[in-house]
Amino acid sequence: MTTALFVRPARSADSRTLAELRWMFKQEDHEGQPPAPARPLEEAEQWIRTRLSDGRWLAWVAEIEGEICGHVFLCLVERMPEPFGDNNSVGYVTNFFVMPSQRNKGFGSALLEKLKEHARSAGLEGLIVWPSERSTPLYRRSGFQPPEEMLELPLDN
Repeated sequence: MTTALFVRPARSADSRTLAELRWMFKQEDHEGQPPAPARPLEEAEQWIRTRLSDGRWLAWVAEIEGEICGHVFLCLVERMPEPFGDNNSVGYVTNFFVMPSQRNKGFGSALLEKLKEHARSAGLEGLIVWPSERSTPLYRRSGFQPPEEMLELPLDN
């Protein structure tokens, strides 16, 4: 029997689970034993709750059997008004994660499709992302391309 995947917009009530998944996601960045967190999980939970509640950030979650097993976040980057063209926002895609046990089952593609549907219906100029080496193939299959005009200046802080 196949269990159905369901993708929906995240709600502020999902904040605790999203924070837990964020911590799991960031621990994958460390080989072997990750260091102890320097910040409490509750800080991330409150950050997520505030931004989802006030609409500064949007997110979608993938569920299977009512349990959240993946997410993707979108931050709208406003553009300055101009007299001769549109100034539609750009979407910054980030915090894209699927639990290891659910990878390679279409969850990532489903999350990106919902995000892209929203971006098109909202009239966004485009979407940008800084992908990891592991996520680049998924983004490429989903239509993301290397930028032609963007420049980056890393700052040593």
